[in-house]
Amino acid sequence: MNPAVPKSLDVLVERWNRFRASRDTVLAADHGWLTLTSLQWLPSRPAALELVPGLWSADDVSSAGGSATLAAGAEDGLVFADSGEPAVGTFTAALPDEESLNWVRYGNIVVELAVRGDRYAVRTRDNASPVLTGFDGVPTFGYDPDFVVTGHFTAYGQPRQVAIDTSNPLVGGTATAVGTVEFSLGGRPQTLVAEPDKLGTLHLTFHDRTNGGSTAGWRQLVTNRPTADGTVTIDFNRAINFPSAFTDFGICPRPVEGNVVDAAVEAGEKKVR
Repeated sequence: MNPAVPKSLDVLVERWNRFRASRDTVLAADHGWLTLTSLQWLPSRPAALELVPGLWSADDVSSAGGSATLAAGAEDGLVFADSGEPAVGTFTAALPDEESLNWVRYGNIVVELAVRGDRYAVRTRDNASPVLTGFDGVPTFGYDPDFVVTGHFTAYGQPRQVAIDTSNPLVGGTATAVGTVEFSLGGRPQTLVAEPDKLGTLHLTFHDRTNGGSTAGWRQLVTNRPTADGTVTIDFNRAINFPSAFTDFGICPRPVEGNVVDAAVEAGEKKVR
C-alpha cells in the first residue's frame, strides 16, 4: 500500500464516503451551482433581458465608480433576495471583479449579479432546473489507495500572479501561484503549480490523460497543509469537478499552463455531461 495511506483501508474509505455524501449535498443545495439557467452580460444602456424582469445596465468595472443598475416597477414582481422587500424603483450595486451577489428574485428564481473579466453579468438560479431535478450524485471512480501520494511543496519567495484562461472564452483570469508540488504518479515525476487555499492548505487545478474521456476537461483538489519540511499528501480520490462541468453558465478557472499530470488519474469525479 502507498505509504501516504493510513493502514486501515476501511477507515479511509469511510472518510471518503463521508466526503462524497457532503459533496453531493452541497451541490444539490437550493439555488446552488446546479440551478444556473442563464448568463447574460449587462448592456451599457437600460434594456430588458431574457428570463429576468426589469431594465438592466452597467458601467465597465474598470471605470471609476463602475456599477450595475436595475430599474423595476411593481408589475415586475421583483423582491430583494436577502430581505424579501419589493424592488420597486432604480437601484445600483457595485462589486469587485470575481465577486457575486444574489441580488433579487421573482417567484422561486434568484437573480445573481456577478462581475467576471471586469464586466457585469446576471445569472438566473432556478430550483426547477433539470440539472438539479435530475441530480442523483456525481459519478466517481471507486476509491483507490494508489492515488493517495506523498509530495513535496516548494514555496516561491513571493506569490506570483499568473494569467489563465477560463471556461468562458470571453473571460480571462488570474491565479495566485504560491509554489510547486512535486510527486510521483504512474511511474513518472510530476510537478504542479499550487494556489493557496484555506488555513494553509493548497489548491491544485490540473489536466490529466482521462480528460475528455471519462472525466471533464480539468479538475481540482485541495491538499492538507504542508508540514515544516514541505511534505504534503495529495489524494486524487478527492478530485472534483468545477461548476462548468455541470452547466454552460459557470465561469471557472482553467489550470495554470503546464499543470498536467502525465498519467491517467482514474480517481475522483467523472464527467457528468
